[in-house]
Amino acid sequence: MHEKVHLFIGSLNRPVSFCREPKGEGISILSFDEATGAIELVARRSDVDNPCFLTVDAEKGVVYANTEVHEWREGLVSAWRFDGTRNTLAYINVQPSLGCCTAYSRISGDGKHLYVVNYAIDGGDGPDQSLIVYGIREDGGLTPPLASLQFAHGTGPNAERQERSHPHCIVELKNAAGSTILAVTDLGTDRIELIGLEEGLRLVPLSHAGLAAGAGPRHLALHPNGRFVYAINELHSTVSTFARKGDSFSVIDTRSCLPASFSGTSYAADLHLSTDGCFLYGSNRGHDSIAIFSIDPETGIPQSLGHAETGGRTPRSFALTPSGRHIVAANQDGNSLTIFARNEETGLLTKTGSHAIGTPVSVRIIPTKS
Repeated sequence: MHEKVHLFIGSLNRPVSFCREPKGEGISILSFDEATGAIELVARRSDVDNPCFLTVDAEKGVVYANTEVHEWREGLVSAWRFDGTRNTLAYINVQPSLGCCTAYSRISGDGKHLYVVNYAIDGGDGPDQSLIVYGIREDGGLTPPLASLQFAHGTGPNAERQERSHPHCIVELKNAAGSTILAVTDLGTDRIELIGLEEGLRLVPLSHAGLAAGAGPRHLALHPNGRFVYAINELHSTVSTFARKGDSFSVIDTRSCLPASFSGTSYAADLHLSTDGCFLYGSNRGHDSIAIFSIDPETGIPQSLGHAETGGRTPRSFALTPSGRHIVAANQDGNSLTIFARNEETGLLTKTGSHAIGTPVSVRIIPTKS
């Protein structure tokens, strides 16, 4: 079992609407010893503008960074190679994202493509594409965009946050015929868009699943059994459970991510399942906690087990270590990481430490290579 893992942290280093005085330093790679709790800086690249979301190919050692600068009509997606022997992070290449506020990325199951969505705070006069597909080259770099799709510009009841479509997350699914379907949250229209990826890399809208008006779905998590999908709803601070039936989703349950006694303002953010599918975790920005749920193996419905306070403001992103023994949460406005020990049988979290780092907004974890 690996005792050490690498933490890949994306930190804001340019002002954005939700953080006017960032203190971050681009991409930082830290070594975390799960046995001792020791954290050490391994590598850093401060010359990456606002790497707001990171995706890491653990086998190839390649990091894909989304650049989010609100003044730009197009974001960027850059590729970087991490050498764990030399402790270096080297530039490979960069591609335009065909839209602004590039929010999320995911490597395809076969490792051949990178899927990206643009949140798009302003339609403006740019290309304004919602979903983009890149090819991944042999060296880990990205091809120019191979396919893209613009979502319909609907709205939701929250005039400030739902004035247009706001894609935020992607999950790749396979249907009974083995075809690829991309499920994409749209915070602006309270929908999960289901998009087929057909031969020739054609993106074809198939259907959508609706949520409560004003819910604002942000991130998705797919249960290991493939029967259930979970959405964390930013604006309502809830988690919705979907049952998969063929190529469609239907909501079977929605419950709060917050304690009943909490009366302040809070917005849900990240969402992750344990690898065994027994526990679900979601972050709350405002209550500043990780919500903990157990999952009924038959119904898929979560039951609240309580909350673990991060001790830092605005836990935007978090991740489980590959061993499942720890969770690392990135406190955007707390300028820190919080380390939780995780009980694999009960799912409960115990805070064991913290690490100072400026304005962290994305965290990914991979094992170190022997």
